[in-house]
Amino acid sequence: MKAKILVVDDEVALTKALSKYLTQEGYAVDIAGDGPEAIEKFKTGHFDLLLTDLQMPNMDGVTLIKEIKALNPLVVCIVMTGFASIQSAVEATKAGAFHYVTKPFELDDIGLLIKKALEHTQLKGENQILQKQIKTRYGFENIIGTSDELNGVLKLVQKVADTDSTVLILGESGTGKELIARAIHYNSNRADKPLVPVNCGAIPENLLESELFGHVKGSFTGAINSKMGRFEMANGGTIFLDEIGDMSLRLQVKILRVLQERKFEPVGSTKTVEVDVRIITATHRNLEDLVAKGEFREDLYYRLNVIPLNIPPLRERVSDIPILVDYFLKSYSTANRVKEPIVTQDIMSLLMNYKWPGNIRELENTIERLVVLRPAQVIGLNDLPDKFLKATDTIFKNSALHIPDAGISLKNAVNDFENTLILKALEKTGWNKNKAASLLRLNRTTLVEKIKKKQLEKDVH
Repeated sequence: MKAKILVVDDEVALTKALSKYLTQEGYAVDIAGDGPEAIEKFKTGHFDLLLTDLQMPNMDGVTLIKEIKALNPLVVCIVMTGFASIQSAVEATKAGAFHYVTKPFELDDIGLLIKKALEHTQLKGENQILQKQIKTRYGFENIIGTSDELNGVLKLVQKVADTDSTVLILGESGTGKELIARAIHYNSNRADKPLVPVNCGAIPENLLESELFGHVKGSFTGAINSKMGRFEMANGGTIFLDEIGDMSLRLQVKILRVLQERKFEPVGSTKTVEVDVRIITATHRNLEDLVAKGEFREDLYYRLNVIPLNIPPLRERVSDIPILVDYFLKSYSTANRVKEPIVTQDIMSLLMNYKWPGNIRELENTIERLVVLRPAQVIGLNDLPDKFLKATDTIFKNSALHIPDAGISLKNAVNDFENTLILKALEKTGWNKNKAASLLRLNRTTLVEKIKKKQLEKDVH
């Protein structure tokens, strides 16, 4: 669509010349002779840019800009005047003017200025949309799961998000530590500033210092240009130091200084750089054990451990597995443009009983594989990776099953085995159905339904 421009000036010859030129440049142009007329045109129509004279009868350009900005804050305003002064330029800028030009000017110059102004506004609008999309993507409601264990973490995340407190995220690999870090940043007052992640365990030690703090040209072999570090890139925003437990003691000293003083020197430089950053760290390692072994600085540990967040492994939030499975099934079916496969209750039980050493990342990879490689619409036992079959074998090997010479009814044996497991779980927990369901990796409602269906209540006494 053509950008719409309103030209406002009491010089009729200038407005006509500008209108003709800008129309030839591809814009939709309207003109007004003074401020009140311009305001009426804005009330009845949409304009992307206002090009106005500064001194006019009835209303000056600064007042006009204020009035127009009140009607539509997104309008770009450019001021023209033959009476240039520093004071008038400051007043126009404070009122919201994008730029200030003095008469006389070349039409091509004003055309170039208008093009830049509209491009700037477009980029600003796209950035606002992107920020909104990112915040929506990393909203708390988009962290999948309803278990008490996860909800406890999210309540704490909501409390600390809009602060500048240092956060230490603890949890096994694949539990979603980076997702939590992003949720904290994009729900904070720093959301419109950068979030800069650094995987401290994936970058060699000899390069990590330069990556974090930058370096000057010639500071080491291969430093052919100066480079800005991640801390400086994150200025005003958040830096996320993942796998902080893998960082060397030498670099830990520098991190401690940044935490304490918010300043550092790039490699090879004597110039001190000051930054305003929030620091979020994460690790799958036990930092207290590392401190005891002398592999992690105790003073740094206490600096980082202001707000600790422990992300539970998937085996401790089993009730979330069906929700996650459903989410990944829909996501990868849509991405691969295939019909969503069906997971039976038996297969879901296997998924819920598996220990998931790789946590959510392992579950996601498993579901993607099932979507892409499944031979039929309904996922069967043979579609699962061998590790699930081995886990199933272990359960049955640990049970006292015996097949007599006369044979056995598989259906009855499976039913009896399930009854035995349910009763043992209930007895082990004193018939606390919540705890029994947790032991069996079932939803409480599913366990209650099985107890009723199998008429196991009579065994309570």
